[in-house]
Amino acid sequence: MSDALSLAPEFTDLLADPQADRGAESLLSKARKGQRGVIVRVGGQTGRSESIDPEELERRLLEMGFVEGALFEVLHEGLFGRDPIALRIDDMRVALRRREAAAVTVQYEEI
Repeated sequence: MSDALSLAPEFTDLLADPQADRGAESLLSKARKGQRGVIVRVGGQTGRSESIDPEELERRLLEMGFVEGALFEVLHEGLFGRDPIALRIDDMRVALRRREAAAVTVQYEEI
C-alpha cells in the first residue's frame, strides 16, 4: 500500500471490532459509522499538541452542541483516514475532525 493511502498511525488501532466499545466510555474519535450513544464529558484536552488552545476548543465544542447528555450518531466517515466524521448531535448535523473529537468522552449505546 502506498504511503499516501495508508491510515495515520493513531487510527490504525481503531479498525478493530467496532462492537468492542458498546456500553463503555471511550473517546468520540474512536467512533465508527453507525455507532450511537450519549456524550458524557467535553474537555479541551485531546492528548495531542495542536495550534488551538484547549479552552478555545472546549468553548467551540460546547457552542456546537457537544454538551453532556446529548445523543449522537456517527453518520459518515471521510474517505482517507476516516477523517472527518459527520455526526448527528440531537437534532443537528455537524462535521468534526477526529483530533478535535478526541476531546469528547462518550458512552456507546448497548444493542
